[in-house]
Amino acid sequence: MYKRIDHIVVRVKNLEQGMRDYETKLGMKASKGPEELRRLGMRRAVYPIGDAGSFIELAEPLGEDGAIARSLARHGEGLHLVALAVGDVKAAAAAMKAKGARLIEADSMVFVHPGDGHGVLYQLVERK
Repeated sequence: MYKRIDHIVVRVKNLEQGMRDYETKLGMKASKGPEELRRLGMRRAVYPIGDAGSFIELAEPLGEDGAIARSLARHGEGLHLVALAVGDVKAAAAAMKAKGARLIEADSMVFVHPGDGHGVLYQLVERK
């Protein structure tokens, strides 16, 4: 069912500082960013990893509302979510529900409740 880790989202308080650290200390180069994603309530930068399309996304909240802002307030900077690539999100979600997983569905996005991922929020991302 799972193809690969699609991307990882890391919460940061300050996107510019996060970008400086990832570029200077980790030697990564952003392919996007900084850019605003108003519908998701965040600013982000994207760092490609390898040749399979995987990436690390740094995410800074735009305000005090939204998932990134709430998670940053509760847990501080760090891992926000791991996105898993699947061939068919609807089929994967149905299979997980049948096995008892609690899913969070927001618009076209599907997340696995962190309680079922031992503290990790997983997102299902459709990749053909």
